Amino acid sequence: MNMDIQEIMRKLPHRYPFILVDRILEVVPGERVVALKNVTINEPFFTGHFPGHPVMPGVLIVEAMAQACAILAFVTLDARESDGKLFYFAGIDATRFKRPVVPGDQLRLEGTMGRSKRGVGKFTARALVEGQVVCESDMMCAIRDRNEAG
Repeated sequence: MNMDIQEIMRKLPHRYPFILVDRILEVVPGERVVALKNVTINEPFFTGHFPGHPVMPGVLIVEAMAQACAILAFVTLDARESDGKLFYFAGIDATRFKRPVVPGDQLRLEGTMGRSKRGVGKFTARALVEGQVVCESDMMCAIRDRNEAG
């Protein structure tokens, strides 16, 4: 299954400037997702991170991986944001950054789904640029009804 930005926005609640997935190349429910994030100098965070030496903040790389994994979870559950469901970080472990991500890079976001129990799913994710891993992380996300989220 392939998704363009319009379909992604029907699944995720994120909007500019915080939607960090541009395209889904592949999603296999309950198994894996492969997505793309095009990194451009027009990103608002580059103004201050860092002037004269733009580097994508690591937390946003992790967020991009989490958004790709949320797509995987939504597809697996056959749900969408308009159903009143939201995914929240419940934990981030073993996160490692291998090299900076700069304007002009294209992040390939890969996520695999682990076990899910009582509304909390485990994922392993990594981001690559030109086939080289730039970040990897284990994460847990919890699904909640929007009106329960508080």
